[in-house]
Amino acid sequence: MLRYEIKKIFVRTGNRLALLLLVFALGITCYFAICGYGTAYVNEEGESEHGLWAARKLKEERLAWSGWLTEEAIAAVIEENGKIIATKEYQSENVKENNIAYGWGQGFDDIRSLINRSFCSFRSYDYYRINSLSPADAGAFYPNRTAHLREWLDTEAKEMYTAEEKAFFIRQYEAMETPLYYTYMTGWEKLFELAPTILMLNMLILGVVVAGIFSGEFSLKADAVFFSSCHGRGAAVRAKLLAGFVTVTGVYWIVWGLYTGIVLGILGADGADCMIQTGDTGWKSFYNISYGQLYWIVTLGGYVGTLFLMFVTMLVSAWTKSAVPAVVAPFVLLFVPGFLSGSSWPVVSKVLGLMPDQLLQMNMVVNYFNLYHVGGKIVGAAEILFVLYGVLAAVLMPVVYQIYKRSAA
Repeated sequence: MLRYEIKKIFVRTGNRLALLLLVFALGITCYFAICGYGTAYVNEEGESEHGLWAARKLKEERLAWSGWLTEEAIAAVIEENGKIIATKEYQSENVKENNIAYGWGQGFDDIRSLINRSFCSFRSYDYYRINSLSPADAGAFYPNRTAHLREWLDTEAKEMYTAEEKAFFIRQYEAMETPLYYTYMTGWEKLFELAPTILMLNMLILGVVVAGIFSGEFSLKADAVFFSSCHGRGAAVRAKLLAGFVTVTGVYWIVWGLYTGIVLGILGADGADCMIQTGDTGWKSFYNISYGQLYWIVTLGGYVGTLFLMFVTMLVSAWTKSAVPAVVAPFVLLFVPGFLSGSSWPVVSKVLGLMPDQLLQMNMVVNYFNLYHVGGKIVGAAEILFVLYGVLAAVLMPVVYQIYKRSAA
């Protein structure tokens, strides 16, 4: 019976087209992850190269700067940058010559970004900040991170957090072990950069696929026969529910596995043990985790979020006996919060931080400063999201079963 229900899902022309679209979206996403901004290699003539060989050349350049980011290492980068900006190529008004000068420093470009982050205020970024530094400033690299956090908490964020929450942020910052270890990690950065895109596309297309599981009998006017059969209100309903679960699980892990394999297979999986603070986007994060740990947070978050939203889709389908509102439901849950994300009210920000769409963008959640009080403890949004929607997904399964079981009553 389960095999029959799964077969019904994949024989529908609309579902086949939807899955074909998903394959196409996967290919496009992988292409931009591999050949997009951040993976280009600038050759000696100042020309940008893209693709597999360019990625390998860029990797070689950045591996040359691998090591612990000690005061001496930061000073070396500042000194090397100073030599580059003193050249006629850098100071030239010719774009090609400027690109040549950029190419000389592309090996330490990641470290350069970290230095800019460290020496700019908490909420600002100046790409050229390193140009005004000297090697003697290197000692302030790590202290600046906490100092700028304290300054932000005492000024702009003064009314946003309690004294206890401010102390929590500071403890997390001070708990980060220094010096950080840096190596080539572009593969992970590009993987995470477009992870929300492929996870959301996967979820939305799966919504189309599973929306007809419970509404199919009603659209075909076969519901009377289905529910009057021997197992129509028992095993048959369970088979539909299980078919949806198996389909969503199978497609999710295949798509995510292919995306991971293609991107990391081409760009490389180096840097899994590096802390996310060694990356430009993770420098300010209060989650002291590595890229490898973040990968599993993103992976499992995407799976839990997809399961929850798919059960919502099946619930709407069973309740309304129509596939149309079922397809619309995940769109609403994903995109409506985006229209409210610009709110300056802390309460709204906290609520939006726990919406289901956040599970599909956990790489961004770990960079947000949302805190919650649970059981007398202060925790970030990431911890709550897993528990909250894991429980809700488990609760929705029997609810969907009962609603559809009684839908013809």
